[in-house]
Amino acid sequence: MKKLFGLMTALVMSLSLHAAPLQEGVHYEVINQQATAKPEVKEFFSYYCPHCYSFEPLADRLKASSEKNGFTFKKNHVDFLRAAGPDIQFMLTKALVAAERLKAPKASTAIFKYIHDQRSVFTKEKDIRDLFIANGVTGEKFDKAFNSFAVKAAAQKMKKEQDELSRRRVLTSVPTFIVNGKYKIINQGFKARTYDELFSQIEEAAVQLVKKS
Repeated sequence: MKKLFGLMTALVMSLSLHAAPLQEGVHYEVINQQATAKPEVKEFFSYYCPHCYSFEPLADRLKASSEKNGFTFKKNHVDFLRAAGPDIQFMLTKALVAAERLKAPKASTAIFKYIHDQRSVFTKEKDIRDLFIANGVTGEKFDKAFNSFAVKAAAQKMKKEQDELSRRRVLTSVPTFIVNGKYKIINQGFKARTYDELFSQIEEAAVQLVKKS
């Protein structure tokens, strides 16, 4: 009986958590009057950011949720952290784009592990190339993708968007989640006891905001 009561209490707490209405200024802020043409959730992150590494399970949840809720989930790598020079960070932006185009998510995850778990340092393109090869991408495919005009253009587009949001003081830290180009989720506005609880709340907020525009 006690076990059943505990399960019911947990369920009620979970439902109340998800049912709580979002409050502007607490859970999100409006950063644009015009929404994007298509619904999207975009995460601005850095491979050098330990919090971003911790938030990777949320990124996975949002990607899965996007398929069920009719929006696109995108990741945008930034280059303003002081952990490495902007040239190295831009190479990692290209690495993100290349990993997505090559459908090699393990390579992207390996970059996080290389920095935070192995405590290794990227100093040149070969370091990234070797990591991709170790995660199932041939050197030939890496070279073709990483050095392509399309990957460079996509990386430059990420850089341009990052700089514009930074100039407007919208993007001041990572990870930052922006919905439909109109709403910025305020991560600190959610009260949670665990990462899993926090991720559930942010995921639910993102879905609500996608439908709000």
